[in-house]
Amino acid sequence: MPVDVLTQIEIARPRTEVAAYASDPDNAPVWYENIDSVEWRTPPPAALGTRVAFVARFLGRRLAYTYEIAELVAGERLVMRTSEGPFPMETTYTWADAPDGTRMTLRNRGEPAGFARVGAPMMARSMRKANRKDLEQLKRLLESR
Repeated sequence: MPVDVLTQIEIARPRTEVAAYASDPDNAPVWYENIDSVEWRTPPPAALGTRVAFVARFLGRRLAYTYEIAELVAGERLVMRTSEGPFPMETTYTWADAPDGTRMTLRNRGEPAGFARVGAPMMARSMRKANRKDLEQLKRLLESR
């Protein structure tokens, strides 16, 4: 069963500012509750083909994975993919102008493999809850500037 979780939030800051902050992997541990560390595998800044290793916690487990940037349109869209582990995933950020700032969309999708497939519905619910919290944290951070 595929997992496809879409979460949106409006942030009262300019799109260029929201996109620049959210697309910088070094900021991920600040606004993602479950990300513990980030390590660049290719030199910054982020560009097509850039590889970044993350260590995270999800559903009580430690996860280590490397994302590769598959698409990057500055200020509009970022797509990262990993094919590692029991849950190969694609994460997409999009940013659009909103009446009072920016609408940011965070989408995680993938197809769990092996035993992880059994837990896909629970995984999607947990991911949706975590994504909502993470976007709310990003909103707090950026709007307090």
